[in-house]
Amino acid sequence: MSEHRVAALSTLSPGSATRIVVNGSELLLCNVAGTIYCIEDVCTHDGAPLDQGQLEDSTIICPRHGASFDVTSGEALTLPAVMPLMTFAVRVDGDDIYVEA
Repeated sequence: MSEHRVAALSTLSPGSATRIVVNGSELLLCNVAGTIYCIEDVCTHDGAPLDQGQLEDSTIICPRHGASFDVTSGEALTLPAVMPLMTFAVRVDGDDIYVEA
């Protein structure tokens, strides 16, 4: 794994999420009260993209069947999902966001 600059912090306001692609992997950056987290952008229940879902505090809700995940840990919080999401290390340096993937 290596570190990649993926976005500018100034473009990701608190409470928002944005899809990125790193080395062919679809990932989701989430700004939770000013802290940036990175998860895989795919529901572990059925493969739906999570970037179309709703980010509420530290929870992302899948738009297809309503499964929810904690973006800080990847933990599946509600059915129908039971498997956690992969998470990725994030580093912020000034206005630059880096992800290790």
